[in-house]
Amino acid sequence: MAGYYRHTYISSAVKLVLITGGIIFFMTTSLNLNAGNRKKSARELGIVTGIISPGKFNSITDVKGVSVGHFTIIKGDSVRTGVTSILAHSGNIFNEKVPAAVHVGNGFGKLAGSTQVNELGNIETPIILTNTLSVGTAVKAVVNYTLNQPGNENVRSVNAVVGETNDGWLNDIRGFHVTENDVIQAIKNAKQGKVAQGCIGAGTGTICLGFKGGIGTASRVLPESMGGWTVGVLVQTNFGGVLSVNGAPVGRELSTYSFSKYLPDNEEGSCMIVVATDAPLLHRNLKRLASRAILGIGLSGGYCSNGSGDYVIAFSANPSCRIKNSEKGLMHFEEVPNNKMSPLFMAVVEATYEAILNSMFFAETIKGRDGHVVEALPVDKVISICRKYNALNWDENLQNMKGGMKK
Repeated sequence: MAGYYRHTYISSAVKLVLITGGIIFFMTTSLNLNAGNRKKSARELGIVTGIISPGKFNSITDVKGVSVGHFTIIKGDSVRTGVTSILAHSGNIFNEKVPAAVHVGNGFGKLAGSTQVNELGNIETPIILTNTLSVGTAVKAVVNYTLNQPGNENVRSVNAVVGETNDGWLNDIRGFHVTENDVIQAIKNAKQGKVAQGCIGAGTGTICLGFKGGIGTASRVLPESMGGWTVGVLVQTNFGGVLSVNGAPVGRELSTYSFSKYLPDNEEGSCMIVVATDAPLLHRNLKRLASRAILGIGLSGGYCSNGSGDYVIAFSANPSCRIKNSEKGLMHFEEVPNNKMSPLFMAVVEATYEAILNSMFFAETIKGRDGHVVEALPVDKVISICRKYNALNWDENLQNMKGGMKK
């Protein structure tokens, strides 16, 4: 995991110096690296959401060709931030653009590049997630990265897509600690396969539903009779509400929810959602798909508050849909018809909800700016509450759900 590391804060004043990815981090809090105590996903703990089966990694990277990279920045007692990159394919994305769309749930945010995505219907760069005040830095980095790729020597315009959430409760956001090199490193770190989740990359300093949020991901694979397509979702969670887990009122039971006494200044928040699919979809149906992802926020207990920047970026990684700069004549595409879209809609809702839960289940307690502490989700208590409300192991216990929808 070049360029970043993960940790859990515990109370003790021990000074450490860590060197990773060419950056020195001066830590003033002792760390528990959680060796031998691996965090588990919601699904591994018996919280099975929805009825469609996940992919091999239960990740956005289950969509062939998609890769994810992180770069985490932790300095002293006040810097808790980072960058996460999502690449639609491993080639030159500018020269082989992918169909895409953006849906706005609540627009209190700074999603750079969104208007061109919806105007032209494609994405031409890696997608970057970071903190609110680092969007400008990330845009510049992505532009430079794109201009320097072989084959782009004559490029004069680049539409960088950069999303954000505000991590200013835990992070010294006014210090502008994200650099262009950090963004480039997050892109270089992008890999297919298993994705690190929780307090990492752009999710290092975020808060979700009263607990530590972060990066989460999940996927769904439709049965062959419904197309066999995969839908993968990655989220950066930083929003308020009343946590619900398979209908169990966890937030209420734990007395941790919006407008309660807990973290009263941080209920606004935001959620960035990135949706990938291998289904051959163009802009119109990708926009329809993106609009359904917002429903996953509602299932988790979020409500898209006044100050929340809730955005969905959806793209198709199907190679047959790529828009190549070399095309001179008419372009011809195949696309999933409208009357076959409903299974994809269900898949994106389920995957978004599970990704949000995973962002919390993988997160760790963090202490940051001005001594602020955000506690990790108390997993044992959550499982106990879910058991009380019969919300565990639905794939085994509910009639007609055994094993989920089969491929």
